[in-house]
Amino acid sequence: MQERATAEKVSFNHEDATSKQFVQTLNKRVNEYFQSKGISKHGNVTLYIKTVVMLSMFIVPYFVVILMEPQGLVALGLMIIMGMGMAGIGLSIMHDAIHGAYSSNRTVNKILGYTLNLVGGNAINWRIQHNVKHHTYTNIEEHDEDIEPKAILRFSPGTKLKPIHKYQYLYAWFFYGLGTFFWVTFKDFAKITRYNKEGLLAKNTKSIAGEYVILILTKVVYYIYAIGVPVYFTSYTGWQIFGGFMLMHFVAGMGLAVIFQPAHLMNEVDFPAPDKDGNMEYSWTVHQLYTTVNFGNQNRILDWYAGGLNFQIEHHLFPHICHVHYKHLAKIVKETAAEYNYPYYAEPTFRSALLAHGRMLKALGLPAKAAA
Repeated sequence: MQERATAEKVSFNHEDATSKQFVQTLNKRVNEYFQSKGISKHGNVTLYIKTVVMLSMFIVPYFVVILMEPQGLVALGLMIIMGMGMAGIGLSIMHDAIHGAYSSNRTVNKILGYTLNLVGGNAINWRIQHNVKHHTYTNIEEHDEDIEPKAILRFSPGTKLKPIHKYQYLYAWFFYGLGTFFWVTFKDFAKITRYNKEGLLAKNTKSIAGEYVILILTKVVYYIYAIGVPVYFTSYTGWQIFGGFMLMHFVAGMGLAVIFQPAHLMNEVDFPAPDKDGNMEYSWTVHQLYTTVNFGNQNRILDWYAGGLNFQIEHHLFPHICHVHYKHLAKIVKETAAEYNYPYYAEPTFRSALLAHGRMLKALGLPAKAAA
């Protein structure tokens, strides 16, 4: 293993001739695809229809619950649909919008990025953690927050191994389900404070105070309609309301986790470490190929619901291109990578990806020799 970097700054190797040629060839072929088709790299009618569907999956069940007060399995089913809608909003609307890929209009992207605030999250926090830290430093210890240790979870071979990690392949799924609940209640407040101290907030917004105001106000609005309205305007008990709220979040958290986690936490991928001067072995583009996995690319339902994030390689290489185009770009990327002898990791099905991710969690819970 390379010596861990002592410098805060990480520099990718953009001087390698093969990498330069690969990037030029790939970008040329992708641009030629859009030019030959005469289409935009942004969203289309397919995305607009999906936007309506995902928002409706979240909003319509909410009003049915508030106005009609269904009981039993019907109420639980509506909470499950809301959870799926919540995850779908994140996967298919907010995600593209904050990447600037939903529309060529920056205002449209900004407005739709705030759909994350609508469901309890925070847009600026996501932009910094996901766009800046994760996409720039994928699978790099101490730089990519997605592989930071969380509670009793170990996501990187560079993280200190604890005895409890031996069982994380069993209990991780429960914590995945709690992901969005922790985001809307605790993590957003901790993250915005952390990013402010790190200077990242100032780099990503014109008004730090304004972001704090947006965070607080949207959280208040969220908890008013998610908890306050059911408490004051329905006959549900407090436990029923809390149970429904937690079920919705558990479904949303699990839905997001099973899409995002298998994309980078797999046995195939690398966890490259910079040298003591902060220099990486590969260019940023090649780095993405070594740290990213596709899965279930022939599964149309998965592709639709997951916002194209089962084409994670294409997303990492072209985050500013809307996900509706990824399945068409996949052949170009795969063939070009093969020409230059670079990897193109892909699991054939969604099921195989989840099983492989489980095996990776198990391997990360064992000492290096045992895992090998």
